Amino acid sequence: MTRKSGRNSDGTFGAGNPGKPRGTRHRVTRAVLDLLDGQAEQITQQAVSMALEGDTAALRLCLERIAPPRRDSPVEFTLPPMETAKDAAKAAAAVIAEVATGELTPIEGAHIMALIETYRRTLELTELESRLAALEAKGTQK
Repeated sequence: MTRKSGRNSDGTFGAGNPGKPRGTRHRVTRAVLDLLDGQAEQITQQAVSMALEGDTAALRLCLERIAPPRRDSPVEFTLPPMETAKDAAKAAAAVIAEVATGELTPIEGAHIMALIETYRRTLELTELESRLAALEAKGTQK
């Protein structure tokens, strides 16, 4: 390991300076928090008062804290049960049909398809493990 400017021979940084400890805050962040310490309630009340007086920026700020925008929402539709890896094809067909009729958006359908694929792989792996265990058990009986 050749050390030049703190780098290994492959160009990566070597061990030695692990950086800041976890949880360490930036100097400016600490200064701002120190300024706000003990003032949060008054600042919040001022923002609410300004919002009530018609200040749209203050109103938006208050509403974003009260009810932040949802990142996603639950969807409801009938999905056939999946007990084997083969059942995933039926489930995928159900999702495609829901997207085709407009009951699901294409993005919602894609997210659900990813879940189905992950579950299918889990079922497939479980099935393979069972078959392998049965073959191993059969091999030890001989």
